[in-house]
Amino acid sequence: MRDLIRFGLRFAFKFFKVKCNIAFDANKLPVKAVYVSNHVSFLDPVILFAFLPGNPVFALNGHLYRNKWVRFFMKTADIMPFNPIEPGDIKELIAKVNSGRRCVIFAEGRITENGGLMKIYEAPGLVADKSEAPIVPVWINGPQYGYFSKTKGKLPHRPHPKITITVRKPVKFKLKDELRRQRDHISNEVYTIMRDMSFDASYDDNISLFAALMKTAKVHSKKGLLHRPKFVEDINRQPNSYKDIIIKSFVLGKFFKKRTQPEEHVALLLPNAVATLCTFFGLSAYNRVPVMLNFSVGAKNMVSMCKTATCKMVITSHLFIRNAKMEPVIEDLRNAGLEIFYLEDLRKHITLTDKLAAFLRYKVKRVPHKEGGNKKAVILFTSGSEGAPKAVVLSHANIISNITQLSTIETLNITDTVFNALPMFHSFGLTVATLFPLLKGSKLFLYPSPLHYRVIAEIVYEIGASIMFGTDTFFRGYGKIAHPMDFHNIRFMYGGAEAIKPDTRNLWVERFGTRVMEAYGSTECSPVVTANNRIFNRFGSIGKLLPKIQHKIVPVDGISTGGELCVKGPNIMMGYYMPDKPGVLVPLKDGWYHTGDVVDIDEIGFVYIKDRIKRFAKIGGEMVSLNAVHEMVVNAYEKSGPEFSYGVVAVPHESKGEQIVLVTNNKDVTQDCLHSYIRNNGMSELYLPRVILYHDTLPMFATGKADNVTLKKQVMEELGLTPKAA
Repeated sequence: MRDLIRFGLRFAFKFFKVKCNIAFDANKLPVKAVYVSNHVSFLDPVILFAFLPGNPVFALNGHLYRNKWVRFFMKTADIMPFNPIEPGDIKELIAKVNSGRRCVIFAEGRITENGGLMKIYEAPGLVADKSEAPIVPVWINGPQYGYFSKTKGKLPHRPHPKITITVRKPVKFKLKDELRRQRDHISNEVYTIMRDMSFDASYDDNISLFAALMKTAKVHSKKGLLHRPKFVEDINRQPNSYKDIIIKSFVLGKFFKKRTQPEEHVALLLPNAVATLCTFFGLSAYNRVPVMLNFSVGAKNMVSMCKTATCKMVITSHLFIRNAKMEPVIEDLRNAGLEIFYLEDLRKHITLTDKLAAFLRYKVKRVPHKEGGNKKAVILFTSGSEGAPKAVVLSHANIISNITQLSTIETLNITDTVFNALPMFHSFGLTVATLFPLLKGSKLFLYPSPLHYRVIAEIVYEIGASIMFGTDTFFRGYGKIAHPMDFHNIRFMYGGAEAIKPDTRNLWVERFGTRVMEAYGSTECSPVVTANNRIFNRFGSIGKLLPKIQHKIVPVDGISTGGELCVKGPNIMMGYYMPDKPGVLVPLKDGWYHTGDVVDIDEIGFVYIKDRIKRFAKIGGEMVSLNAVHEMVVNAYEKSGPEFSYGVVAVPHESKGEQIVLVTNNKDVTQDCLHSYIRNNGMSELYLPRVILYHDTLPMFATGKADNVTLKKQVMEELGLTPKAA
């Protein structure tokens, strides 16, 4: 009877486009096993009853066990009421598994309310550990968009969503002995398994960015028969729907298609705006590669960037050039042989026929290039914080994979409004703060500059933004000047590009009750490698590695604890274009990217940055951390206030190899005071800067990150040291 009912349920579900993908031979499944599944709707246990091999025990939480419809369809199934925090229920389930049974547990215990993973209980890990049974990860995708879920108002619902069940190979689950008494770590281990499963079930390694945009629009573009929600807005305050963005992208893409060659590199010199977004997707739709120029580095560097990326055309805006007073930059670019095209001039070239053609392409969901994969998607440039900027070539798969990795640790939905003032020429600003929310269906507000602290606080309050991305420098500026109610609706915020300082965290917690979390990465990694979230969060740590990122720690001479972090994964770049070899792709050796950061990883996977390899000085054969010296100076003059800046660099020294130079705008800093602080705190005498220079301002990048390369050049010139000696 049970088999007959399961057959009927399978037939009915397949009629409604339910697919089950099992990644192993069901006949070879161990006798004892623990199916661990996510939980997105009331249909979940019925679907799993129909498709999972064998006759598992279903451990149903109270809300499911009491549901009459669930019990009706699972009348012939072996079900038991289960409370994940009740020791008696856990022991009973362990006994059933030990007797040679398989069981099904929903790791979250309750149906998700946001579409992503919620709190993970330790019960699945305890059952697997105590019974010595493998965990079989199960991921259900689709029912969260149906009427049997709890995501109404947060995800768009439809009558017959496409449903997929993915069952992965069994995973051995055995806790480390030293962690056995720490129950929280059990749930974290299960969470990691489910997070990786989420990535496997969601990641499409062959889709293009524009095809991903069309896919998102198909899900989120309509609400009812006529209403089209607005998702993207900029300072012009004209909200755009997905339909608007896609049609404008088609118009722009078709126009530039006629004036460029397939896979041609086209430079964009534009601020954060809807027009920039549409130009980016328009070029991408027709297989052109946007090159995002960093307009904060000056004309000389921008010309160099265009040459490195072999660009022939620069797309910009009259309004932007005029407001930013960049007319000399345009002249230099034009003198370098680059064609300059202004978006405002496009109006006289676009006809009604072009607009109608773009509308028809949108209606028939025509994607010129559906496949992305390892094709070039965008060219960005390194910040140059440790050397000359290089062009970083990212593929469609690089960016899509990083967005998917991020979505496994933080869930965005249509109730969220993301405020982004980070420039799109910055990898964090493009992938994380722009494409991530856009491709996950949340609202996005684009602001052209992160430096307008008072204006930004007011806009965040006005639009009710719930998520922000930025850097420590900008967050500190917003926090100091804003009214306590300006950020009342912020759900979470992420800082990247530089370390989040304890003072910044404390400021936001005390004034706004908001937790600032940290993400770490680099342009070469699309950009995020590790991140904290609301489940994995330790102050002082940069979080855990994202799913599917392999890592190795390479020992560094002179450093006893930790080593250089090297990473490999689907988000790691295709390669570099070097300034001395324009247009020639230089791939990474064996796919491994050396971050240059010295890290240590604890027993449960939290990563801690100890230092940066290039931020060391070698004095008399001893390695001295410049970051540690910087921290020492900041602590020594903490009472002076946060308005002062400190920069520490190493320059050549005739006898000792190198010496440390401190540059500051705090005239109270003296060697005697620093020497006393070092002695009183038991620090090494090597930490004492041998030269102190006073500058009114210290060089910084547009992201707020210290520009140590420029600072070192200034120091070298001031001290009369030649580049050759360096």
